[in-house]
Amino acid sequence: MRDEAAFVEFAETARPRLRRTAYLLCGDWDRASDFVQEGLIRVYVRWPRLVRNGGELAYARKAVVSAYLDHARRRSSTERPGEADPTLASPVDVAHAVATRETLMATLADLPPRQRACVVLRYFEDLSVEQTAALLGCTEGTVKSQTSRGLFSLRSMLEEPADESSADRRSEGAVSW
Repeated sequence: MRDEAAFVEFAETARPRLRRTAYLLCGDWDRASDFVQEGLIRVYVRWPRLVRNGGELAYARKAVVSAYLDHARRRSSTERPGEADPTLASPVDVAHAVATRETLMATLADLPPRQRACVVLRYFEDLSVEQTAALLGCTEGTVKSQTSRGLFSLRSMLEEPADESSADRRSEGAVSW
């Protein structure tokens, strides 16, 4: 027997966290909402078994990540809008912290889907290697290697070339060999 009230309560409490996770995966709040909706549909189908066995949130998180990965595999996911939305604020007018976050989101978007999923689950959702492996249905070694590659790519994309003035300050007082 399906307990509708319990599912509705679960969906209302879990939706914000799932949406943040989906946003970190896809970089778009509207698509994140779509992935959460798809994930909650999958949870609803399995709800009676999930309640008996526990782990509703873990299954919901896995369903959202699976919805994202399924979407990333489709060729139609490359569609992009032609014009910028005039109702959105210009990124030039935002504070440095927001610009840094935008840079991080852009570099996250450049990662392959599996690496991105591993990095988001390990460092933004704070899951262990074992939990991430179980969620993605792969081995712990795969999670470690995908996370390592993802972090290496992020570091190399985020590194800024040192300007000459900072290089001069570092070399002041240094002994020349």
